[in-house]
Amino acid sequence: MANITKKVSWSSRGDESGAAGEETPLLNGSEQSRPLRQSLDYDNIENQLFLEEERRMSFMAFRCLEISRWVICGLIGFLTGLIACFIDIAVEQLAGLKYKLIKENIVKFTEAGGLSISLLLWAALNSFCVMFGAIIVAFFEPIAAGSGIPQIKCFLNGVKIPRVVRLKTLVVKVVGVIFSVVGGLAVGKEGPMIHSGAVLAAGVSQGRSTSLKRDFKIFEYFRRDTEKRDFVSAGAAAGVSAAFGAPVGGVLFSLEEGASFWNQMLTWRIFFASMISTFTLNFFLSIYHNKPGDLSNPGLINFGRFESEAMEYNLYEIPLFIAMGAIGGGLGAFFNFLNYWLTIFRIRYVHRPCLQVMEAMLVAAVTATVAFVMIYFSTDCQPLGPDHTEEYPLQLFCADGEYNSMATTFFNTPERSVRSLFHNPTGTYNALTLGLFTLTYFFLACWTYGLAVSAGVFIPSLLIGAAWGRLCGILLASTTSTASLWTDPGKYALIGAAAQLGGIVRMTLSLTVIMVEATGNVTYGLPIMLVLMTAKIVGDYFQEGLYDLHIKLGSVPFLHWEAPATSHWLTAREVMSSPVTCLNRIEKVGTIVDTLSNTSTNHNGFPVVVQPAKLCGLILRSQLIVLLKHKVFVELARSRLTQRKLQLKDFRDAYPRFPPIQSIHVSQDERECMMDLTEFMNPTPYTVPQDTSLPRVFKLFRALGLRHLVVVDDDNRVVGLVTRKDLARYHVGKHGLEELHLAQT
Repeated sequence: MANITKKVSWSSRGDESGAAGEETPLLNGSEQSRPLRQSLDYDNIENQLFLEEERRMSFMAFRCLEISRWVICGLIGFLTGLIACFIDIAVEQLAGLKYKLIKENIVKFTEAGGLSISLLLWAALNSFCVMFGAIIVAFFEPIAAGSGIPQIKCFLNGVKIPRVVRLKTLVVKVVGVIFSVVGGLAVGKEGPMIHSGAVLAAGVSQGRSTSLKRDFKIFEYFRRDTEKRDFVSAGAAAGVSAAFGAPVGGVLFSLEEGASFWNQMLTWRIFFASMISTFTLNFFLSIYHNKPGDLSNPGLINFGRFESEAMEYNLYEIPLFIAMGAIGGGLGAFFNFLNYWLTIFRIRYVHRPCLQVMEAMLVAAVTATVAFVMIYFSTDCQPLGPDHTEEYPLQLFCADGEYNSMATTFFNTPERSVRSLFHNPTGTYNALTLGLFTLTYFFLACWTYGLAVSAGVFIPSLLIGAAWGRLCGILLASTTSTASLWTDPGKYALIGAAAQLGGIVRMTLSLTVIMVEATGNVTYGLPIMLVLMTAKIVGDYFQEGLYDLHIKLGSVPFLHWEAPATSHWLTAREVMSSPVTCLNRIEKVGTIVDTLSNTSTNHNGFPVVVQPAKLCGLILRSQLIVLLKHKVFVELARSRLTQRKLQLKDFRDAYPRFPPIQSIHVSQDERECMMDLTEFMNPTPYTVPQDTSLPRVFKLFRALGLRHLVVVDDDNRVVGLVTRKDLARYHVGKHGLEELHLAQT
């Protein structure tokens, strides 16, 4: 393996720190050791118990299972829509109270003097809201921080992220995002909806809550990773659909960003969940707005309709749109670069919960101060017409009948600011206002993403892009004598928003459809697609996407769609882990207990062999623990003829929190007993010869969602085992094929 550059360590173990490269300080600087990442079992275990259960099931039982899947998807969509509705109403009510209070205070002190009191009030209200949101995240459920999209991407990729789909995570996520948005941070509530939908899906599909210790005795058949993955895909799609009113975009998001497995029926079910989600949100918001039946609020963010003649575009504008895409890609890469090093700093120095809460409060206070100063010194006054759309117009030092234009961007929820940038008439903003706003909001959003608060990056990205996009439109109109060519800066705001978001998150297919569905105008499909493609190409040249960077920072062995391009010369023999801990088909209980108790290896899959070391099956740690718990020993089976035969239900009841081996008591006499693994092992595990190339191994592993792949020689003897970390450690970098040292998975 001389041609591979050994580049960077993803492990936080001290013995590997010497081999680390330039990025090592990030992970070794953390005061706590990072948890070892486990994989999920996306491959069905076709053992004798599984085959017997399948034989017993009638045709009607299979039909009932299929109907159950549709019912679960409907429930996922309905509940996701309800949560989105709750978040939207809570944010609107609380933000409304805050802005009215601050506005009254500013109006009062503008005349009387002493506006510093208004600034203190604004900063204090923001800090208080954010403090509450940060405390529940930092002290009660740290996994609820951020948007949750990187974690859900990892889950769907086959990596077990602890606590990511717990009920407690959902509660903290929902409450946290409400207080983050109300606290005036440069965040959006759309990203966390995807995580919320996924948590709901994982809970509903299991028919029980392990957090509440309640089992409703329904949907028991779906208590395995394979089924849960499909439902989590539906939950993520329903979250996108509720956030943007884009059911097709939700389906494509799950396909593009997450799912490692896909088929036609799954597509239908996910689309069904997405449609139910957006309809539920639409219906309940229509009741809230006293217009029952008026289904005009399909998502949490409504871009408004781009239907006026002024919004039409011409062929000669497409090169301009592509150039804006390149600008968005460059700005997005710069955003990601800054956030990457900021996250490294946080992992090293801001890892204590109290420090995380203090940082969040500081950002909230600084955001309010910057906004206040920008509004205070702004001289951009616009006439307040009878048909104005401003929610909280601030007059400040403007003449009567006018309002401060800078206040429209800052003194509002981010979603309303985006809509005003898209649709406010020409002349509403001047170039200086938009330039200053873009500059300040860019750095505020960059500083905010990664705080210990529940928040998304979608809306801040759209807002930054919409501001500089509208600025481009204004500058184009001012540089040409025929201003009618560039009639409406709103369309440039839309293109800028797409370019900025694409440059930061690097989504293409799903984001194009989301933007088209959210604008309600399919004619913008081509320019949006070209802009997003350009933003991705330019951004990828400099830096990875934001979600991929945070996945890498989390030391997650994430498998991309394809193996590294220059890896065909590598074989399974060079990639695999060896030697392998194998078990005999009839094994001594003491040997099994010792193997599972060995903390230095902590293996999760064991090839089962018959002498001389020939493979006859594969058994998982979780299965062995259930067998030990139920004491399925050969001697006991002979002595007690009436002993109940173990069924798949016993394994499903223990899922997903299998007890640790330390909690299972095995007496000295029982250690001498034997355990027959024939009935429980998977007799047909996937295997590859030693000389199989890395791309072939990768394709088999990734497409089938495997956890273990056994490497055998010509005589079917076990020579090695390929796991996720063996494949994830290779990637193409600046120095060709690079090898990363990963922690054991």
